Amino acid sequence: MSQPLYLELKKVNTYKRITAIDLGTNSFHAVIVDVRPDGSYAIVDSLKEMVELGKNGVGKKMTSDEMGRAMDAMRKISRLCDHQKVERIIAYATSAIREAPNGGEFIQKVIDELQIKIRPIPGYKEAELIGFAVQHGMSLGKDPSICIDIGGGSTEFVILNKSDQYHRESHKTGVSRMTAKFVKNDPITKDEIKDLDKYYRKQLKGLFKKSKEYNLQTLIGSSGTMQNIASMIAASKGIDTSVTLNEFVYTAEDFMKFYKTFMKSTRKKRLSTPGLDEKRVDFILAGLVLVRTVIKKLGITHIKTSTQAMREGIIVEYIHQDLKKLKLLAEFPETRPRSIYELCTKFKWPAKHSRQVADIAIMLFDELSEYHDLDETDLELLEYACLMHDIGYHISQRKHHKHSLYIIENSGLRGFKQDEIQIMAHVARYHRRSTPKKRHRVFMGLSSKLREKITILSAFMRVADGLDRSHYQNVIDLRAEESDGKMKIYLTTKADPELEIWGAARKSELMEEFLGMPMEFIGEEQRMDKVPRKKKRRRLIGKKKKSKT
Repeated sequence: MSQPLYLELKKVNTYKRITAIDLGTNSFHAVIVDVRPDGSYAIVDSLKEMVELGKNGVGKKMTSDEMGRAMDAMRKISRLCDHQKVERIIAYATSAIREAPNGGEFIQKVIDELQIKIRPIPGYKEAELIGFAVQHGMSLGKDPSICIDIGGGSTEFVILNKSDQYHRESHKTGVSRMTAKFVKNDPITKDEIKDLDKYYRKQLKGLFKKSKEYNLQTLIGSSGTMQNIASMIAASKGIDTSVTLNEFVYTAEDFMKFYKTFMKSTRKKRLSTPGLDEKRVDFILAGLVLVRTVIKKLGITHIKTSTQAMREGIIVEYIHQDLKKLKLLAEFPETRPRSIYELCTKFKWPAKHSRQVADIAIMLFDELSEYHDLDETDLELLEYACLMHDIGYHISQRKHHKHSLYIIENSGLRGFKQDEIQIMAHVARYHRRSTPKKRHRVFMGLSSKLREKITILSAFMRVADGLDRSHYQNVIDLRAEESDGKMKIYLTTKADPELEIWGAARKSELMEEFLGMPMEFIGEEQRMDKVPRKKKRRRLIGKKKKSKT
């Protein structure tokens, strides 16, 4: 018997709007979020400005041009904060500003002109914040992994699992710093690569020794350099990551194959590489050598990608430190259901109806298990799609199913791979009106395997939605039985089931297609025989409130 996750989601009425700013070596990142009293947050806006402070070497005095670019970036961020009516700004500066002899002058200039206080933080603090972000935004298990965030001036390393950070280090091995020190030729020479590798091994000797205690198999790449590497490898394998890179996984073999070809290319040829951010074309080589060194020294087999970085870590730390009510993080310790919770509450979902549709879909999934080969992950995605299927109403009633598709695809759901987001988005889209058609361009752009899975899961969703046509949660149980060449669904209801029977019958075409037989929906009182009732399904998260009727 399947055990639904079932989210008991609550209304959130108030929030505090804050901005987290990561002042890095190559770029400044700002993200504006609404933090709710229960500890959840929703992204309102974001901005990234390339500043390239370490172009001529980190640790040197900021030039007037660098200072100008940095101030222009902060002015843009400040204007965005004013426009979005931000209540609090938290700004942390990393290597380039921290080490520059005139970094304090820049910080004071920002205070005087924009009234934004910048806190330069040490490398170990960067590592801690990055760890918070990765733990919050990814599906991690109990086994430790090593997270690497390659910046322009420094690289942060965190050994962690879903709940603990076991070890943190920061080293002055950022790509801007290493490029200025080691890379002089185009293409990069074998001797330059050898010198880089030798330098990395020497600097990271203590980290490699410490890592042996944890038998690390997985490397998690955070921030721009690692995301860019992942994007290029995905493109080289023909994998679409336009919706999200988060949770994208590739093997050490994939990396080595890409590395071998890419490192031989000239700057001009690198610029034509799909997935490469042209602003990183001069720095990416040093990052690739660092990743290769870590993979070889630690015996890494897989690399996962995180789109969560220090700015998200700033937000998570703020929640931990400054908010008293952390019910959400306690109630939803896992990333995936927490992410669904945040999206549903943001778009003011119809809670009772969505819960009921999820319940019925799970019952149908169980009852018809011998007719499909879907697994528990598919069931999880079906439940989430049911919970989100009507969030498009927040935009408008008309075509709300299409609005739901767009919202799910573009809301940055954490802990999910791109294929999983596409499944949930399209199942929600097909809960009403048209079934999947060849004329649906986005749907047809998916793989045949995904299209087949979406079609079957949509069949469950459509029937389940029909069985709560009244939005009264009338169906309290059901049983399926193949008889007389039909699939008969016997319903136990609180009141007359005619409306639910009508609603399900008119939305059963996909289900009938994959079952290969017509369906018939029958009220429990119409049954002539009695089948022993199955055990009541229990929920892993929360309990369904008893009806007052």
